[in-house]
Amino acid sequence: MDPSSQAVGGAERMIQNPAGIIAVLILIEGVVLFLSENPRLERFFKFPPALFWIYFLPMLASAVGLIPRDSEIYSKITITLLPAGLVLLLVSTDIPSILRLGKMALVMMSVGTLGIVMGAPLTVAVLKPWLPADAWSGFGALSASWIGGSSNMIAVKEAIGTPDAVFFPMIVVDTVVAYSWMGFLILLAGFQDKIDRWTRADRSRLSELASKDLGASSFSKRIDPKSLFLVLAAGFGGAWISQSIAEIFFNGAFIGVIILASTLGITWSFTTLRYLGERGAPRIGYLLLFFVLTSIGARANLAGIFSSPVFILGGFLMVAFHGSLLLLLAKMFRVPLGLVAAASQANIGGPASAPIVGAAYAPCLAPVGLLLGILGNVLGTYLGLLTSLFCKWVS
Repeated sequence: MDPSSQAVGGAERMIQNPAGIIAVLILIEGVVLFLSENPRLERFFKFPPALFWIYFLPMLASAVGLIPRDSEIYSKITITLLPAGLVLLLVSTDIPSILRLGKMALVMMSVGTLGIVMGAPLTVAVLKPWLPADAWSGFGALSASWIGGSSNMIAVKEAIGTPDAVFFPMIVVDTVVAYSWMGFLILLAGFQDKIDRWTRADRSRLSELASKDLGASSFSKRIDPKSLFLVLAAGFGGAWISQSIAEIFFNGAFIGVIILASTLGITWSFTTLRYLGERGAPRIGYLLLFFVLTSIGARANLAGIFSSPVFILGGFLMVAFHGSLLLLLAKMFRVPLGLVAAASQANIGGPASAPIVGAAYAPCLAPVGLLLGILGNVLGTYLGLLTSLFCKWVS
């Protein structure tokens, strides 16, 4: 058969209609989330996690010709849904509860964050001879994930224009390195008494944390059907406000929209709109951001996986610097290992896994890990953009 006729046949079978493309992406996200939340199947999504499959499967769908790799609908999805998702994620942030954590918990979180902010450009500088020219943008996006979470990574990726060929290896790094680090921190829980003796840790700090009223900071994972349209109105209204202001002060640049949407969500968290968190606003925010991730995955090239090894090495260098800095400060200020681990996982893993690591050391550290992870979500986009600038300078 004539190769040209095969190409034409493949193009005819490809879903080109925007509604069809959206349907495929929604189906992928829906199936992955449904299966990952099934108690019988959730162990299969521990590694790699659901986030990886939400990105990888659309990339596979475009690679086999089910949907196109290039379509205007992908950029429209990002421009429309990303700011709305950020607003909804941040509107329920409980800043007062975070501040009640106390000085030492916030200091350790800050030190861990500093380790990522410094570690990313240092890694780019060390591995520069083996990295592509635009690798700095990948490490900038990764730093946002390891300061905050996946939502921050997506936001920074789109704000600085990380190429898809660089972003996919960073998804792999975020999976392999972050889960390896989490396993290492949980393993260290068995040695915390010995390490605390070596650092001469003041364990009374854990008792102080246990006595604090940290508030009901965990947001609802359920969506209230009665409030669904109110939540969506807040999210897309916030996105519209951010885009309108960005047109005036940022000349319409998308990085301005990202900064303004994040700031607006945090600002609204001090108003009565914060209670949208109890109506499922963060859950809807994550669903919107994960849908943005499917559109990013559909644009990516599967060949990018072959550049992962050097990026994975870079990821391990970043967490090694981050961990060393935390251990040094723990030794200097006699901080218990459990608090160090909770702060570290709040950075690298985010609010979903930090309570798990914290609880492995002491029950009182579960809410501490959660609140520190939420703090990372608040700061991740801002500091990720700053770290990206540092990475660009050294590259």
